[in-house]
Amino acid sequence: MHIEMLRDYCLAKNGVVETFPFGEETLVFKVAAKMFCLIGLDAASKCNLKCEPEKAIELRQRYSAVIPGFHMNKQHWNTIHFNQDLGDELILQLIDHSYQLIVDKLPKKIRNELAIL
Repeated sequence: MHIEMLRDYCLAKNGVVETFPFGEETLVFKVAAKMFCLIGLDAASKCNLKCEPEKAIELRQRYSAVIPGFHMNKQHWNTIHFNQDLGDELILQLIDHSYQLIVDKLPKKIRNELAIL
């Protein structure tokens, strides 16, 4: 996974913006002002993604490239290392999962607005 591919994929989702709330070295993707993906630009070989707690544990047990979220709530976030253990397709699915977790918890009005975009 290359950072350009991750960036393009995230920005193609409805309502997503890229921000730098933690400084110039951390790119954060948000939907409705809620974070769903973070990537350090100094070491663009991993990202943090939100994850359902049970699925997070399962992924950590199954893949060595998935660990508890660095500097995040370890119950709800995973750090995903880009390597051969995980293919791009699985990483994109995990981005989808993270995005959808945020969207599903948004008020219905905002979800409807995102669906129109």
